[in-house]
Amino acid sequence: MTYCVGVLVEDGLLMIADTRTNAGLDDISTYRKLHNFSVPGERVMMLASAGNLSVTQSVLSLLAEGVEGPEGGPPQKLVEATTMFQAAQTVGRAIRQVRSIERPGFEAANLRFEVSFLFGGQIGDEPMRLFLIYSAGNFIECSKDAPYLQIGEHKYGKPILDRAVKFETDLYEALKVGLVSMDSTMRSNLGVGLPIDIAVARRNALTLEVDHRIEAGDPYFHDLRERWSAALRAAHKAIPRPPYGPAR
Repeated sequence: MTYCVGVLVEDGLLMIADTRTNAGLDDISTYRKLHNFSVPGERVMMLASAGNLSVTQSVLSLLAEGVEGPEGGPPQKLVEATTMFQAAQTVGRAIRQVRSIERPGFEAANLRFEVSFLFGGQIGDEPMRLFLIYSAGNFIECSKDAPYLQIGEHKYGKPILDRAVKFETDLYEALKVGLVSMDSTMRSNLGVGLPIDIAVARRNALTLEVDHRIEAGDPYFHDLRERWSAALRAAHKAIPRPPYGPAR
């Protein structure tokens, strides 16, 4: 299982991804799911992955080496796209290319072809954008009305983002809320876990401002988890008892 979130606010873009790929009593492994395709000063592009690990690795390799162009055109690397929309289309073509190659094997093994990506960033002077790309290669775009997108185990973190993140939210306040949503997901699903990768890009900077991995024992993340738990307990106690049932 996986949890990745991307938040696009007025100040810029952030992405957060866990690294757990298997969870069991005796089998826990990690794999980086947040990938950087930036060229500082020219473009900043981040890609977070969820789904079958062999599929995501194949897609990432195609994006680095070259994806078959539209209508059989020459191969194109992700960093060669001239707009973010064109880059999102390139990711979609890479997914469809891997699907066409791997489909017979997946069907023979009765396996589902499952993969999804969060893709965001900025190229040159064009607007910063954030996309969710599905296993069919189609995609949707983040909007000001709903300035975040999620993939993987999203249900535990979504209520926090809904309540606390707006397009006008400060970039690092949004990062804090995103980390709270990650903590809530980790507490409710053992398939999501540390380390956590985070990336932050400020609008028009065309480079990553933060590229950091939160390991077990990270003092800030530990403090955030403890403060959030204490705040929830205090809020629960401060709410009046429901006026139902016998009077007390």
